[in-house]
Amino acid sequence: MSVFTPLQRPQLDTFLAPYGLGRLLDFQGIEAGSENSNFFVSLEQGEFVLTLIERGPSADLPFFIELLDVLHEAGLPVPYALRTGDGEALRSLADKPALLQPRLSGKHISVGNAHHCEEIGGLLARIHLATRERPLERKSDRGLEWMLQEGSALAQRLPAEQASLLNDALAEIAAVKERVRALPSANLHGDLFRDNCLFEGTHLSGVIDFYNACSGPMLYDLAIAVNDWCSDQDGRLNAGRTRALLAGYAALRPFTAAEAELWPALLRIGCVRFWLSRLIAAEAFAGQDVLIHDPAEFQHRLAERQHVALALPFAL
Repeated sequence: MSVFTPLQRPQLDTFLAPYGLGRLLDFQGIEAGSENSNFFVSLEQGEFVLTLIERGPSADLPFFIELLDVLHEAGLPVPYALRTGDGEALRSLADKPALLQPRLSGKHISVGNAHHCEEIGGLLARIHLATRERPLERKSDRGLEWMLQEGSALAQRLPAEQASLLNDALAEIAAVKERVRALPSANLHGDLFRDNCLFEGTHLSGVIDFYNACSGPMLYDLAIAVNDWCSDQDGRLNAGRTRALLAGYAALRPFTAAEAELWPALLRIGCVRFWLSRLIAAEAFAGQDVLIHDPAEFQHRLAERQHVALALPFAL
């Protein structure tokens, strides 16, 4: 189970009392997390999610709270930090920063179809449009410079074929990084995978886990989503799902010519980011009872992205 910090009921009773949401009825750890400890919490007045922040500087937490408030006020189906009677949103539990949020309805889907992908594209565009005019500034702790630094170190420990693939990708990142940074920017989700989206039937009912959110190029956020939602088992992009996701996005925010030109590179950069983070996690948590996603999944996707990618069809 990916709960790094187990909790006992008396701890929770004390922590939850200031919210005024009634007695604790039940709680359970959420297995799907790979970075933070998350718990489903049932109280007399509803269902909630409690998150203990295990990774990253606590100084960034006010950014996440403010961003989710902005998106919630814009009508997007996101969680947001509940306040205690004294107005506190960020608190401490078991010596970890802690947030209590409403539990969103819906379920994760393991395999998306074209309709799901169109919904994801539209949702991502709405996040970007809600923040584009005045993005909240936060530099990603897994951005381009991180990829270049960590990638160079990891390449030295990989088999020759994998090292060659990674080094070629790192050379491309070094060559295009300034052009990427000049692309239209907003606040990004940064991790819009299938396990961070909830559906009720065919309706997208919620998007969760904003702890990789940052400010940056909107196209990078789109590439991350496409790489997960539109990849087949062999790592290739499914043409129908990719077109649907891009169409759902472009219906609300058309692409620029610069974005169209850099789209194949952004797809590769998105693969590098998650290949590296999964390799690092596999080393750090080896032998522990923690969910570790397979690094080879993004290795294969990166290899497939060396070939012709579907172009952005709506460039201005």
